[in-house]
Amino acid sequence: MKGIQVSAYLSGPEGLKVVELPDPTPAPGEYLIRIRASAANFFDLLQIRGKYQNQPPFPWISGTEFAGTVIAAGSSAKKFKVGNRVFGAKQGAFASKICVAEPVLHPVPEGWGFDDAAGLYVTAPTSYQGLVGRAGVKKGDWVLVHAGAGGVGLAAIQVAKYFGAKVIATASTDGKLGICKRFGADYAIDYSKGTWPKSVLDITKGKGVDIVYDPVGLVEQSLKCIAWNGRILVVGFAGGKIEKVAMNRVLLKNVSLVGLHWGRYTEIQNEKGTVEDVWSGLLGMIRDGGFKPTVYRGEEFVGLESVPRALKALGARETWGKVVVSVPREGENKL
Repeated sequence: MKGIQVSAYLSGPEGLKVVELPDPTPAPGEYLIRIRASAANFFDLLQIRGKYQNQPPFPWISGTEFAGTVIAAGSSAKKFKVGNRVFGAKQGAFASKICVAEPVLHPVPEGWGFDDAAGLYVTAPTSYQGLVGRAGVKKGDWVLVHAGAGGVGLAAIQVAKYFGAKVIATASTDGKLGICKRFGADYAIDYSKGTWPKSVLDITKGKGVDIVYDPVGLVEQSLKCIAWNGRILVVGFAGGKIEKVAMNRVLLKNVSLVGLHWGRYTEIQNEKGTVEDVWSGLLGMIRDGGFKPTVYRGEEFVGLESVPRALKALGARETWGKVVVSVPREGENKL
């Protein structure tokens, strides 16, 4: 098989190389998947630089999210059959093959392609559990989604709208503001302008928003436009700064600061039911037509050789939604 193997930390994705590797063999309870598409994430960039919280021992294969076809099953693996289309996540997704345990896999939704499903596993459940499980989004809520044109942002917009909320999305360019509205945002405002909290208050007629979905690090400013009893979801720090918040402002507006680390849910035994509920709800949304793929279409990334360019574009904020690399079978040009 082919894969992007990392044997030393790099300063950037330009140094990533595709190499020939032995085919993996599925252990009991695992499936061997022929990968047909892999999604890029910001944490992939951090990981190759040695700056992510989860650093596997050298050498390791980069990438985490994928979609593909089952080509073999280990003993006791019963849920899927050879030929089934599946998606999931495991370290080593920037490769042509991967072995994955049964609980991590889901069927590719009907009508979705491999590229659509490859970027579903991380961002979509993060946004669903954040808004539904942690913030209790409901009909009539005002929801402010920061970095609305990103992978988690577009997922959050769709989840909030599905549950009847009114959505204000923020982004930094006219093009990305347009993407937010295309995916359902009622309003879209430029958060590179310092006056955006006032714009939020104007839109909500002075009330402020009930929920802030923040993958950037904008808690301090968001406190200026949050409603009484509002909830601020701390999802990430894409802006590069971990804030120190004036807690008196949290007190004065009766605000709840709510953290979300979706990746830990699968590690905590008593959260197993939560994970199942999230996927049930999310896949139900897809069946209802309430959630559509968020794949970036501004540039095509074909073949593992295009992974460095895909990661570079993602890191430079040149993209929107989920950046996905198609992985053709040998002799094919694309999916």
